[in-house]
Amino acid sequence: MLPKKNRPFFSTNLGNAYLGDSLELLPQLPESSVDLICTSPPFALLRKKAYGNVHSNEYVDWFLEFARLFSKVLKPKGSIIVDIGGTWNKGFPTRSLYHYELLLKLCAPVSEGGGGFYLAQELYWYNPAKLPTPAEWVTVRRERVKDAVNTVWWLSKDPHPKANNRGVLKPYSEAQKNLMKNGYKPKLRPSEHNISNKFQNDNNGAIPPNIINGHDEGEIGDLVAVNVISASNTASNDKYLRLCKEHNVQPHPARFPRALPEFAIGLCTEAGDTILDPFAGSNMTGHVAESMGRKWIAFEQDENYLKGSVFRFAPNGTDSKVENDVKVEDDIKNKFAQGTLFEKPSKKYKVQGKQK
Repeated sequence: MLPKKNRPFFSTNLGNAYLGDSLELLPQLPESSVDLICTSPPFALLRKKAYGNVHSNEYVDWFLEFARLFSKVLKPKGSIIVDIGGTWNKGFPTRSLYHYELLLKLCAPVSEGGGGFYLAQELYWYNPAKLPTPAEWVTVRRERVKDAVNTVWWLSKDPHPKANNRGVLKPYSEAQKNLMKNGYKPKLRPSEHNISNKFQNDNNGAIPPNIINGHDEGEIGDLVAVNVISASNTASNDKYLRLCKEHNVQPHPARFPRALPEFAIGLCTEAGDTILDPFAGSNMTGHVAESMGRKWIAFEQDENYLKGSVFRFAPNGTDSKVENDVKVEDDIKNKFAQGTLFEKPSKKYKVQGKQK
């Protein structure tokens, strides 16, 4: 918890969301207090977005300010899992290398001006709903294919960060189930990999590759974790978007797919650990963390996005409608405190002045 001068915008049983700039809030966290930072900062895109983004020429230096603070608040065995999308060079059908330059800088020694991190592994988020841009090179001249994959860097302070792939096992395929049932003769594959008789042991699931195969429907825990994250963020009727529209709150335009934080949290943490998202946006990370029994901290400097993130935590079993004479955007904090934000308010929610 941050000092009282930075009271949470809202709280739940397990987490706190703060309104403010991460560069100002991060130094107020205790050192070595966070198990995992899971986030998606603004990308270095050619076109300016409503949520703000930095030009690729400035991006590495910009992000390093945050990275040095991340290192201080992370536990020695803690990890950062950060979604960094690529971009194009202006006026040409060629790709910017800024996110690779950032990775190299983050993994350079501190003595050389780097972040001092290790690259534990690279993950991938495949967004099947991504638009075919830039249109000039993809749909007009037809010189390029659709760019639909983001790189996700898994960084750590230690070569052996806290991690357990048993937390993200995926169901066995029917072929593997038959193999375990009928037996398998150990042999050398054409690739010269030696497949032993342990291949047919039942370990309660298959170890995933670095692709995360997600979707928008279902409950937390339903997703099949692999290591390209296949998940769109275009749902138009989920609870978050429906309640934002209903209460005239601006939703975040570039939301995290649920599959990404679920994979990261399942892989790198256990129940009771603390997850931080310093660029929280709609706070999908906090929502997933709470659903998985982890403590969470969210920082977001846009109050409208923080207001909308409240709806991630709307009580189950209710349509969560605001009373007719209540305007959420007028004073969401007071309505939250008075229990009038939702028709059936949940006792677990607390706001400024009523901290746990």
